[in-house]
Amino acid sequence: MATKAIIPFLIAMMLLTGVCNTLLTKYQDLQCVRNCDSRNPDDIERFSQPVIQTAQMFLGESGCWLVIAAFTLGRRFFAKDAPLLHGGYEHVGSDDSTEVDPGDELGRPLSVQEEAEPAIKPLVLNADDRIPLVGWKIFLLAMPACCDLAGTTLMNVGLLFVAASIYQMTRGALILFVGLFSVIFLHRKIYLYQWSALFIVVAGVAIVGLAGAISPNPQAQPTPPVPPEVNTFAIREAVKTAAVSSGALQTVLGVLMIAGAQIFTATQFVLEEWILEKYALEPLKVVGWEGIFGFLVTLVGMIILHLAIGQTDAGRYGYFDMREGWREITHYRSIAVTSVLIMISIGGFNFFGLSITRSVSATARSIIDTCRTLFIWIVSLGLGWETFKGLQIVGFAFLVYGTFLFNDIVRPPLKACVSRHKARPLLAEEPIEHM
Repeated sequence: MATKAIIPFLIAMMLLTGVCNTLLTKYQDLQCVRNCDSRNPDDIERFSQPVIQTAQMFLGESGCWLVIAAFTLGRRFFAKDAPLLHGGYEHVGSDDSTEVDPGDELGRPLSVQEEAEPAIKPLVLNADDRIPLVGWKIFLLAMPACCDLAGTTLMNVGLLFVAASIYQMTRGALILFVGLFSVIFLHRKIYLYQWSALFIVVAGVAIVGLAGAISPNPQAQPTPPVPPEVNTFAIREAVKTAAVSSGALQTVLGVLMIAGAQIFTATQFVLEEWILEKYALEPLKVVGWEGIFGFLVTLVGMIILHLAIGQTDAGRYGYFDMREGWREITHYRSIAVTSVLIMISIGGFNFFGLSITRSVSATARSIIDTCRTLFIWIVSLGLGWETFKGLQIVGFAFLVYGTFLFNDIVRPPLKACVSRHKARPLLAEEPIEHM
C-alpha cells in the first residue's frame, strides 16, 4: 500500500522527538540561574525544578487535544476529498458485506483500529466492542495520571545527578516491574526464560549504575577548584578524591531514583491496561485526558508544597519554590525556549509513538527504543556532556539482550526454556508511552 510509505517518516519523527525530549530536559538542567560569574563551581547553581518539568510534560500531553481538534475539523470540512480522514478505509457494498481484507493473514475481518491509516491510528477507538469511556468514567484516567506524576518527578530529580544516556538506560528497569505487576494484578503468565530475562535486565541496570558511579558525569558534578595558594600535591589529590566520591554518591542516588520511578510507571501501565480492557477510547484522547488531570493535580501540589516548604528559609531556591521556578523560566531565555520545545517534543512523541506502536510489530518497537537510547548516548558524547565508559556498553548490552529475550525477539539459549505455547502479551492494549 502506498500509505505504508509514511511509516518510515513516523519512525524518524518518533526517534527525533524522543531523543530531543531527553536531551532538552538535560540541557535545561545544565543552565546556570544564580552566581553564574563565580569562579568557584560550588557556588554556581543550575536550574533544578523537577516539579515544574513534570508540569511541562503534562502541558505537552494536553497539547494532543490540538491534534484531535484539527482532525475533527478536517473530517468535518474536508472528509469527502480526503479518505485519510475517514481512517483510510471505506466499506464497499451493503452493510452485510463479509468481504475480508486480503491483507489479513488469519482470514478474519479487520477491526477499525487495523483498518486505519498509520498516521491516524491514535485517533481511532482502541476496540470495536467495548463500552465507550465517557461521562464520569473519564475520571478513571486520573489514577494513571497520578502515577505518571510521581514517576516523572522522581525521574526528573534523578536526571539532575546522572548523564542523559545513563538516565535512558536505567529506565529499562521498567520491564521488570511491568512483568511483576502483570503477574500479580493482571494474572498473566511468565515463562522461565522470561524470568531469566528480567534478572538480566536488573544486572544491566546495576552495571550501568556502576559505570556512572565509577566515572561520574562531569557536567553534573564539576570538580571544585583548589585555591592557588594551596600547592601541596597531597591536598590537591584529597580534594579531587572527595569530589569524585561525592559525584559517585550522587550518581548512585540518581540511578536508584530513576529505577524506583519505574514502579510508578509500571503501575500506570497496568492501570491503563485494566481500564482500556473494559472501555473504548481513542489512544490520543487517553493521553490528552491524562495530561489535563496530571497538570491540575501537579498545579495543586505545587501550590501546597510552595506554601508548606518552598516559601520557608530552608525550602527557598529548592524543588518546591514555585515563585523562584517561575522567575527562572521568565528571566532566562534559554530555559523558557527549552520549556516550549520540551512540550512540543512530548506532544510529538506521543502522536508519532502511538502511530507507530499500533502499526508495527513488537520487534520493531524494541529496536526503535534501542536506537533512541543509542542516539541519546552518541549526542551526549558529542556535546561533551559525558565521558565514554566501556563498562556502560556491557550494561547496555545486558539491557538490550534481556529486553529482546523477554519480548521473544531472540530465542533462549537452552531449548528446555522454550515455551511450547505462544506467550500472551503482558499488556494486550500496548502501553501508551508518555516520554
